Amino acid sequence: MKFKHIASSCIAAAMIITPMESSAGDGLVGGIIGGIIGGAIVNGANQHRYRKAAPRRSTKKSYSGVSTSQRNETREVQVALNYFGFPVGTPDGALGPKSRAAISQYQAMLGFAPSGNLNSWEQELLIQSYYRAQAGGALTAQQVASDPRGTKGLLFAYRDEKLGVAAPGGQMAAAAPQPAAPQAGFAAAGTSAVAAAVPQFGASAAGTALPSFMGQGAAQTSLASHCNKVSLVTNSNGGFVTQVTMKDPAFALSEQFCLARTYAIAQSEELVAKVAGFTPQQITQQCEGFGPVMKDHVAGLSLKSRDEVLKDVSAFVLTSGMAPAQLAGTAKICLGVGYVTDNMDVAIGSALILTTLGDAPYAELLGHHLASGIGTAQRSDLSLPWFDEGFDATSNGAAQVFAPGMVDRPALVRLAAYSSAGRSLPGATVPGAPVPASALPSFAVPGAVANP
Repeated sequence: MKFKHIASSCIAAAMIITPMESSAGDGLVGGIIGGIIGGAIVNGANQHRYRKAAPRRSTKKSYSGVSTSQRNETREVQVALNYFGFPVGTPDGALGPKSRAAISQYQAMLGFAPSGNLNSWEQELLIQSYYRAQAGGALTAQQVASDPRGTKGLLFAYRDEKLGVAAPGGQMAAAAPQPAAPQAGFAAAGTSAVAAAVPQFGASAAGTALPSFMGQGAAQTSLASHCNKVSLVTNSNGGFVTQVTMKDPAFALSEQFCLARTYAIAQSEELVAKVAGFTPQQITQQCEGFGPVMKDHVAGLSLKSRDEVLKDVSAFVLTSGMAPAQLAGTAKICLGVGYVTDNMDVAIGSALILTTLGDAPYAELLGHHLASGIGTAQRSDLSLPWFDEGFDATSNGAAQVFAPGMVDRPALVRLAAYSSAGRSLPGATVPGAPVPASALPSFAVPGAVANP
């Protein structure tokens, strides 16, 4: 049976991974990469040791093993990051923690996945923007002075111009909040030429997208592209939609979906950084094994009720041969990996495992996928129980996984979900509904004849 190998892999994997500090709700004691992806990582470690034993050849590289051209290219990136207000310190051509953090801030601000690694499109935008700003002279200074965002405003303007959506005359977009009109008619699962024009970090090459499980042979919608589009509208609106300002529930729901995705990616990267001996690329490669294993359960999400899906996944967990804490830790890592690489089977499968293991706040992600139709069929009716699962968990004291500083976020997500589905919140009074007879007032009138 395919899961017999998993149990032995868990033990081997736990022996080669650096123990992590346990945090509330994580249950991460000892190694976190094991089971499904553990065996492959053990094999990778052995190969890595063999490679280290081989004699080293003389190459034209610096003392750090990085070529001079690479260091110069990295130094150029660091100079640009410093200029646009993402401090990295002295540009030294080495990508350390400060540089990675600055890159993530740059990516997050422009709506890219905050991976800490620049893809070619993001790096080209950053470098070209820097040299363009330097060549602009007095015009650049005038643009910076007129935008409250300072030099960061240049990045927005150059990005929009590069995508073909710059303001007329090449002026930078106004930083002031715009009217709510851009939200109107927003399709939750839609894409646009603007969003599709941005090459995504880790996105699959054209023509390699798997057909949907509904049998229509259609390529899946890219969540990364969807979130880039959402970010553009959010920036033009001056910030996130609130319960008070919400006019388009579908767009408000999309904003919160993309925000949750960003937090899931950040959590995954924090965990990956604590795994010793393996590169993020190696772990990403092993997480891809989650997709085929969970594919049937992901397909069932579009066809079955919440309770049926949880029952099926529970049976899988029980036969996996993995300790719950080990499986949960792996799922948290692979959740972010799935979102970074736009592999929805990996991301949704990981969220299913976490929810089944008792991390109910992650059920919100499953509701988002069903409501938007990204990675699943679009089933607003099936999405609501998953949203309720996440909302009830936080209401009953569970730690808020996504944007913990936004205390009213769970209520906003639930309201947007029900409103987008055309439903009223459970227990809410429907305007115009008849008042029950028992609620009618009754007064004793003198002289009135009582019913015999």
